[in-house]
Amino acid sequence: MDTDSDASLILRAQSGDTEAFGLLVTRYMRQAYFSALGFVGSREDALDLSQDAFARAFHARKAIDPDRPFFAWYYTILRRLCLNWRRNRRTERIRLDEAGPWLESLAATSAVAPDRLAEQNEARRRVAHALAQLSDDEREALVLKEFAGLKYRQIAERMDCPLGTVMSRLYSARHRLARVLEEP
Repeated sequence: MDTDSDASLILRAQSGDTEAFGLLVTRYMRQAYFSALGFVGSREDALDLSQDAFARAFHARKAIDPDRPFFAWYYTILRRLCLNWRRNRRTERIRLDEAGPWLESLAATSAVAPDRLAEQNEARRRVAHALAQLSDDEREALVLKEFAGLKYRQIAERMDCPLGTVMSRLYSARHRLARVLEEP
């Protein structure tokens, strides 16, 4: 991994150095992919959206403030793309294979007995259904906390909202998830 700071790479990219921007992409592509995956639930769509966001970031590279972390700036582009994607998909019926494939990592299926596999699949289906009940803001806060491992203050910065709002959204998301998962 290149040891240049984000600021150094941003300045080089703004001067026309495409390799410098490529280093930023390499540095953050995994985080970008998993952030998108938490929003959209589909591996292919998450990959497409994160790549699209990087392409848009490249075209807007002159607007990047080198004094701010690159990913925070990039995340606003990615978030907007993902929320627009979800809004456009709302008219379609949510299919299980798109609602929760990112939960597959919770259970390795290679050496699992068929009855255990059926239980795991049912659990994944229930969790995916519960996550689909959350608002976009609740789901985003939950994904950033539980899957990206961010602290409350970092989530507030990413979501551009007060710390208390993040805490409220997380409380609400967890409460709603628990309520939906308790249903028979």
